[in-house]
Amino acid sequence: MTTSGTALWTGRILSGFVALFLFVDGSLRLVGFTPYVEALPQVGYAKELAPWIALSLLVPTILYVVPRTAVLGAILITGYLGGATATQLRMGNPWLLFPVAFGIMTWGGLWLRDDRVRRLIPLTSE
Repeated sequence: MTTSGTALWTGRILSGFVALFLFVDGSLRLVGFTPYVEALPQVGYAKELAPWIALSLLVPTILYVVPRTAVLGAILITGYLGGATATQLRMGNPWLLFPVAFGIMTWGGLWLRDDRVRRLIPLTSE
C-alpha cells in the first residue's frame, strides 16, 4: 500500500495544521499567557499546573512531527485531547467537539501520510 502524492500532501498539510495549532497552544501555556492561566481554576485546575499541562502537550506534538515517532505522538496527543474532552464534558462547555475534532484531524493526517498507519487501520478491504 503506497501513498499517492495527493494523499501524502493532504496528510502533511492536515498534520502541519494540527501541529502548528498545538505548538502555539502549548507555547502560550508554557510562557504563562494570562487568559490560559486565569482559566485554569475555572475548569478545576491549579494555576501552578500550567507549565506541566503545556509540556504534556508540547512533547507529544514534537513526537508527532517526527516521522519515526509520529504514531507515539498521535497516541499521546489523543490522551491529552481525551483529558480536554473530559474537562469540557465536566464543565458542560459547548466547545466539547473541539478536542474531538482535533483528535480526528490528528489521526486523519497521520493516516494519509503514513503507510504503516494505513496498514494498521485499513478503511477499505482490498
